[in-house]
Amino acid sequence: MSEPIPQTLPDVVHRCQQVMANAWMIRTFIKHSEEVEDFPELMGIVRAVFDTSRALETRVDDPPGYLRMLKKKIGKLRTAARQFEQDAPEASTHTNFQQAVIGIHFCNQQLEELLDVGQNLMSKDSSGN
Repeated sequence: MSEPIPQTLPDVVHRCQQVMANAWMIRTFIKHSEEVEDFPELMGIVRAVFDTSRALETRVDDPPGYLRMLKKKIGKLRTAARQFEQDAPEASTHTNFQQAVIGIHFCNQQLEELLDVGQNLMSKDSSGN
């Protein structure tokens, strides 16, 4: 069952934070994996998730600011996820790495969809609808 579409900006922020919690767990798995010692390029996704999470958490109480920051950061997160997709199989073909690739792409997809919802809500608010 899918989650209902958020109807308010605070709801969008809350859902984004839930998605970022999942991205953080992927980050933690990669950061603490033995493979990262031999494949330091895996740290790209670790840094991208950390940077995005830290930037967003400072704006949780300011939904428009949160969405502006998400818009600013999402491209770097997407690029890091694409690079991780290429690097992960070189480091390990273990299911954990395969699932981490799927998971980080899903997080990006969810964040992009939530960003669209938030921007639509803000445009409705500014137009008085």
